[in-house]
Amino acid sequence: QGALVESGGGLVQPGDSRRLSCAGSGRTFNLYAMGWFRQAPGKEREFVAAISVSGAMRKYSDSVQGRFTISRDDAKNAAYLQMNSVKPDDTAVYYCAASRINVSQRESAYDYWGLGTQVTVSS
Repeated sequence: QGALVESGGGLVQPGDSRRLSCAGSGRTFNLYAMGWFRQAPGKEREFVAAISVSGAMRKYSDSVQGRFTISRDDAKNAAYLQMNSVKPDDTAVYYCAASRINVSQRESAYDYWGLGTQVTVSS
């Protein structure tokens, strides 16, 4: 068994930064690619970012490219999403996920999911 728990969400002002964390427990996620997805109110869940097992490959959605950075710390069994220059359109529940398949934008590729953390961007 394994579990992922997201943290770091909250109310953020437009233009500010926030770092989301994803803590793994119950198993080591060192051999899993890690991803972040988000779901805005009334919309389907969408891919945000993913990082490979080695950390050498990273993918981002067009909407966050250049503003968000995904990273991982295998010593802490954790992954992160650094969000800079946030916009109201970034308001969503953010989910962390782990995949045995290397970096993917498909939800079906992910084996473990957290319950999400709410990020609200508003002044």
